[in-house]
Amino acid sequence: MQSTLDLTQIAQARLDRLETRTARVAVIGLGYVGLPLSLLLSESGFKVTGFDIDAEKVRCLEDGRSYILRIPPTEIQTAQRQGFNATADFSHLATQDAIIICVPTPLTEHREPDLSFIEGTARSVAPWLREGQLVVLESTTFPGTTEEVLIPILEGGNPSGLKAKIAGSPAGEGEFYVAFSPEREDPGNNTVARRDIPKVVGGHDEIATVMAATLYERIFNRAVRVSSTQVAEMSKLLENIYRCVNIALVNELKLLSLRMGIDIWEVIDAASTKPFGFHAFYPGPGLGGHCIPIDPFYLSWKAKEYDFSARFIELAGEVNEAMPAYVVQSVARALNQHRKAVNGSRILMLGMAYKKDIDDLRESPALSIFEMLRAQGAEVFYNDPYCPAVGKGRHYNLNITSSGLEDIEKYDCVVIVTDHSDYDYEGIVERSQLIVDSRNATKGIASPKIVRC
Repeated sequence: MQSTLDLTQIAQARLDRLETRTARVAVIGLGYVGLPLSLLLSESGFKVTGFDIDAEKVRCLEDGRSYILRIPPTEIQTAQRQGFNATADFSHLATQDAIIICVPTPLTEHREPDLSFIEGTARSVAPWLREGQLVVLESTTFPGTTEEVLIPILEGGNPSGLKAKIAGSPAGEGEFYVAFSPEREDPGNNTVARRDIPKVVGGHDEIATVMAATLYERIFNRAVRVSSTQVAEMSKLLENIYRCVNIALVNELKLLSLRMGIDIWEVIDAASTKPFGFHAFYPGPGLGGHCIPIDPFYLSWKAKEYDFSARFIELAGEVNEAMPAYVVQSVARALNQHRKAVNGSRILMLGMAYKKDIDDLRESPALSIFEMLRAQGAEVFYNDPYCPAVGKGRHYNLNITSSGLEDIEKYDCVVIVTDHSDYDYEGIVERSQLIVDSRNATKGIASPKIVRC
């Protein structure tokens, strides 16, 4: 590839390898984002090495097994035949042309950004950085993280004194390139192919943007180049805050509609017939996943640095965070109408994953509902065909296994938390004593047993 950019010989060689798919690409963090990306890169012809500090994940992948439900073992094995391998040895980064970081960015107990995974990864990468390498951060975070957190650690921790290329400066030796490109994974979405999801790319300088776009254009049908890492970082937050705010709005309207005796689901269906100016969002028991429940707080926290209160964002977060407690209150009211108390009742929750037909428990509202019901004295069980066991996570420690549905009539109340497609809702309603439905999964089923909340 003949570039019009001012490139060193080493950088030009790496760009040429990205263009021709002969580059070696490292993906750090082999979770719900990093592993699918690794497989997509491998499928596109790149030699991919996956890095993770979780030795069990590495062993699993090296054995040709998968730990993510929607990724069958055959995909892992196909990638291995194409050169994919997994390791926990970060010294192998020295042989890579591009390094993509896909690690979690959770919140602390005080609802503040926890960048420890990014910082730890940067410290692990820094000693092995080589001239001309491209480093791309995909982890969702607040605007400024790439420049204020990632780059200083990379520059300060490498023994060769390498520096990130700065926009507007002439190319020189001893430089590496940094970009931000937000992940856009949507677990459970089978209608949009990963390749069809445009990839936003913002570099720390023009060369980084070109290199990152060149890489992603080999695996995605389109790369959207923006002017800076901050714009790319902010675009991801906007996407998720847009959803958070609209879900909060419809959750609040649901609460009002219930008091007014109006079916909010019928309202949404009616409004959805408008061919312009309306996009349907649906209420539920709370938000889950790694993005929507977390990302808005990243921006509202960062806003304080600029003496700005993001009141709209924080209010939406408060509304959505209150929904699990509302479901628990609805269960209590429903049991009370049957002359039963939560304390001592046997309650079965249907679904623990944060949305239908996936095995992802991250930030699932079901975890909070389970713990709150148990704290009120209920004997709580769950069934989820996608989550046979729920162990210990960042904010929970349940150590429970999925119960069967063969004796569902023995429970005082069945709570539909996740509307998996596998469930026979008519059969469940027929055999249950009482149903509390937080997802409108029993739509079209008329029964006095059903309480919709």
